[in-house]
Amino acid sequence: MSAIAEAPPLVLPLSAGALSPRPSPEVSEPAEPLGLGTSVQPGQPGTTPAGLPGLLDENSSLLGDSSPLLGESPPLLGESSPLIVRFRDVGKAFRRFDFQPFLLRNLLLKLTGRAKPPREFWPLRHISFDIRRGETVGVIGQNGSGKSTLLRLLAGACYPTEGRISVRGRIAPLLALGAGFQPDMTGRECVEVNGTALGLTSTEIDDRMGDILHFAELTDFLDTPVRYYSSGMLARLGFAVAVHTDPDLLVVDEVLAVGDYAFQQKCFERIHQIRAAGTTILFVSHDASMVQSLCDRALWLRDGRLLRDGDPAPILAEYLAWQEGRAASV
Repeated sequence: MSAIAEAPPLVLPLSAGALSPRPSPEVSEPAEPLGLGTSVQPGQPGTTPAGLPGLLDENSSLLGDSSPLLGESPPLLGESSPLIVRFRDVGKAFRRFDFQPFLLRNLLLKLTGRAKPPREFWPLRHISFDIRRGETVGVIGQNGSGKSTLLRLLAGACYPTEGRISVRGRIAPLLALGAGFQPDMTGRECVEVNGTALGLTSTEIDDRMGDILHFAELTDFLDTPVRYYSSGMLARLGFAVAVHTDPDLLVVDEVLAVGDYAFQQKCFERIHQIRAAGTTILFVSHDASMVQSLCDRALWLRDGRLLRDGDPAPILAEYLAWQEGRAASV
């Protein structure tokens, strides 16, 4: 029986120069620092400063206030657009235990120092890329390639074992719709809690409550405990909250297939509206046609490594040919 746990984090010591607003020497664009305003060490949770919801910099340095904030320039694509996401040599490790720790024999082996050390499993290793404001980036790869782990790292749901992650702006993660909904809470209360977790104020939640419930088609079930909601109703409510937060970065992990055909079309229309407004989108899907239609750029992950990064059309063609070859060899 195998168990998996997170490996101990790689802790980087802070030095006197770590408090400088200058980027580290390895960053190739010193003229445009990725101003975040907070910091955490790899493997450790950070704090979000007041007034800047969703800001995370998983570097061991604290960037200063001289960096530009979101909203100071129009949402243009290209090299002139400000950076939203930066991954630098990022890796995530888990520990795999190949024994049952509660058996007396294994406890004795551990106490005497004769137990086999746990093996490390790296779902991601040496991942580096940048995403600029306004880009729509699709992430593709076979099952187990590290796509969901990458999104969880980006959303702050877990922390890297090595490397550095920098993210700027309010993040709306669509990773597990309805996750965190308390069964005894009503739909209204779940919207308030979920909206607060995504960085909305009480006033903003009140102003958007009607739009959220209308979008989710749950107006008649506003004050019903969500334990009586179907899984589709929960998914629609979670999606509706996330896409009404005006995020700077929308993270989507295979969750657009919610509800019936009409509701799916409404979801895609809302995604296109968010994209047209200049929001950065990171989108994971196994549907090549969806990635082709939505994304300006594609990242191909294979066995935890970033294999390709560029225009979606040639990358998708190569990826599909590789998948066909895998299927033929089985």
